Amino acid sequence: MTSGRRPKWAIIIAFYNEERFIAPTIGAALAQDRDDLLVICVDNGSTDGGAALVANLIAGKPHALLISETRPGQSWAFRTGYAVALAHGAEVVAFWDADTHYPPHYISRADALLGRSRDIVGVQAFDIYGPFSSLKNLIIRHRLAITASLLSGQSHTGFFGYAILTRALEACGGPKNDAWPYVLHDHELIHRVLKTGRLTHAADHVCWPAPRRQVKGHVRWNLLERLLYALTPYALKDWFFYRFLGPRLKARGMYEAGLRVRDWED
Repeated sequence: MTSGRRPKWAIIIAFYNEERFIAPTIGAALAQDRDDLLVICVDNGSTDGGAALVANLIAGKPHALLISETRPGQSWAFRTGYAVALAHGAEVVAFWDADTHYPPHYISRADALLGRSRDIVGVQAFDIYGPFSSLKNLIIRHRLAITASLLSGQSHTGFFGYAILTRALEACGGPKNDAWPYVLHDHELIHRVLKTGRLTHAADHVCWPAPRRQVKGHVRWNLLERLLYALTPYALKDWFFYRFLGPRLKARGMYEAGLRVRDWED
């Protein structure tokens, strides 16, 4: 850190073959409006020029690191980045996708939301597409905020939108669960995190994933599974994940490594 202090925040950006998309995300991380953060970029075995590009983008930045994790899967990369964050003393980890745009006040806004109550252990940012202040996104943002308040025992965003206290991650076993090698690993993580405290959110706390991420037919859960996720009380969510959903995903071969298949590039 330029100030010599240990970082309060760590941003972990896991990437695999994102040479065409990652530069703006790295730029957004470096442009955050505070200096108490560490940017940890984790190359998950890229075969394009992404790792070299990231190395060039963060060159000379003492608060940014590039490391490697070759085991295929985003949660492996996040586990490795998380270990580095812990080693540097970070108190909060923000998980970012490599093709998502984050505003310069993203971390500061998350920090303020976390500080509202001692029992808050994580913040979720909603994903939107297009102008923040458009009527469509105004409705979407507030609808998501209401839904997240009503259904507080589940996830309402993806890994790209989460910031979680390291003490909560430590208490729930970290960002990767070896017993859950399937897709929807972000939802499974949030299920575990919620055992340690509650999540918060705000209609103005958002990020912008690349529109291509909306095309992911090979890793989607079906309508029945999504409905049961929403309707199952939190007290029964262990059953939902580990007795109901996990075996179904296994039977369909929906493992996390399948996320590397990019429908949008076909």
